[in-house]
Amino acid sequence: MIVKTDTKEKFSVITPVEPEISANMTEDLKEMLLLYLKKDIPHLVLKMNEVATLSQEAGEMIALVQQQFYENNASFVICEINESMEKQLEEQDLLEIMNVTPTESEAWDIVQMEEIERELLGDFDEEE
Repeated sequence: MIVKTDTKEKFSVITPVEPEISANMTEDLKEMLLLYLKKDIPHLVLKMNEVATLSQEAGEMIALVQQQFYENNASFVICEINESMEKQLEEQDLLEIMNVTPTESEAWDIVQMEEIERELLGDFDEEE
């Protein structure tokens, strides 16, 4: 699977450069995404602007991987999905459990807000 990677100060942006993410590509994508949990800065933005279609298996896998990130106190935001993919994810009841933003800039904002939230909650936990 071909992707573009852009590493920022607080997160990485992964952009699949494939018109379709099919069922047989899901395991490769999953392994690649989960590697980011082991990095010093594990926060991830998955930019989907170049993907036209997504298999049901790939959509389910992305939702599960996103959940794993949050369970590990790491952000995972999906951005720039097209209307047909958004409709498909909604029909699969996945859209409402995913953290999706219309633009990459808004995804950055979410990652930064979640980082602040983790810091504040960490301070709160230490006071108890």
